[in-house]
Amino acid sequence: MKLLAAALTVALMAFSKVQAAVPAYGQCGGLSYTGETTCVSGYTCVYSNDWYSQCVPGTAAVTTSTTKTSTSSTKTSSSSTKTSTSSTKTSTSTTKTSTSSTKTSTSTSSGSTAVSTDMVGYAAKGGTTGGAGGATTRVSTLAALTSAVAGDSPKIVVLTASLSGAVVIKIGSNTSLYGATPGITLTGIGLRIIGVSNVIVRNIKIAKVLADTGDAIGIQEASKVWIDHCDLSSDMDHDKDYYDGLCDITHGSTYVTVSWTYLHDHWKSMLIGHSDSNGSEDAALTVTIHHNYWKNLNSRGPSFRFGTGHVYNNYYENMNDGINTRDGAQLLVENNVWGGTCGDALYSTDAGYAVANGNDFGTCSSGNTALAGTLTSVPYSYSLTSTSSVKSLITANAGAILNLP
Repeated sequence: MKLLAAALTVALMAFSKVQAAVPAYGQCGGLSYTGETTCVSGYTCVYSNDWYSQCVPGTAAVTTSTTKTSTSSTKTSSSSTKTSTSSTKTSTSTTKTSTSSTKTSTSTSSGSTAVSTDMVGYAAKGGTTGGAGGATTRVSTLAALTSAVAGDSPKIVVLTASLSGAVVIKIGSNTSLYGATPGITLTGIGLRIIGVSNVIVRNIKIAKVLADTGDAIGIQEASKVWIDHCDLSSDMDHDKDYYDGLCDITHGSTYVTVSWTYLHDHWKSMLIGHSDSNGSEDAALTVTIHHNYWKNLNSRGPSFRFGTGHVYNNYYENMNDGINTRDGAQLLVENNVWGGTCGDALYSTDAGYAVANGNDFGTCSSGNTALAGTLTSVPYSYSLTSTSSVKSLITANAGAILNLP
């Protein structure tokens, strides 16, 4: 009887351990984190940044999170004075000791000049499939579009006509939204990807979404999102608050990729992490920004708070402020090119960090003044385009230029 009781006790303890495991895509580690550090079956705990590790698809059964060791760092933050219309900035020298970390290794190749229509980066790492396997619906009115993208069942929605309005369209989980041909435009209409998972938006132009409506594309509390070959713009004829952001990614969104997109003629381009006081949530941010064309913009290329970001092979033309790493963000910035007039290409505020490799800062007022970071690799494979090919490749191929089924 005692043996039976002991066996039952052991079994219950084992069952409780499995039940307590962190669910898929949940937090499993990070500084100040005191919760469970094992993942449910089929997932493994992967380091994202000092403040956040996450359970992602893996081959292990119940996997214990990898221990990350860090050395202490000493740094002096620089203060900056900026206005939305001026590139004047005051900088101070910085002393720091980099930390060491253990992360998933990444294989890369350099010199690629191919235009990829495949998903790459964090969206691919998360397993984004959009509406694959669902029915395809072709729409040409605002009412039909709003209805077609709603709900969480798998679905592919093809927009066949340009539309205008002053409304927000909310996209449900497991959705692919495509513009059928080049030039399909939403004027004044914003897209929202909020609290959902597994969304793809490709080949759509969005223009002149007023601030009262919000961002052209707003991604909040979302996971597994791919924005590809889109065209996002407004104009510079009004003040900075007449329109909002072109593509803002906030509230701890994970596994997001923005690729081959043309962002232009706007004040506030892309905000990743919306507030200095939201670190507990936005430390989870994982975003890849690659092969995008940024032209005639004032700032936020992107402005990145708290999370983990990979910014590579972008072309910046006439951009006042470029990449701003903030509030403990860790960025890997590779093979980006700046042309035309530009102010500060890559810089820190509030102790943001970056590892910068192979960038061409052109004639910018300053190149890389960011604090040295620790993000030297990312957990996926990708191909780097050489800086000598970035301008010609991206200016010819970024934007809503595809013909999709």
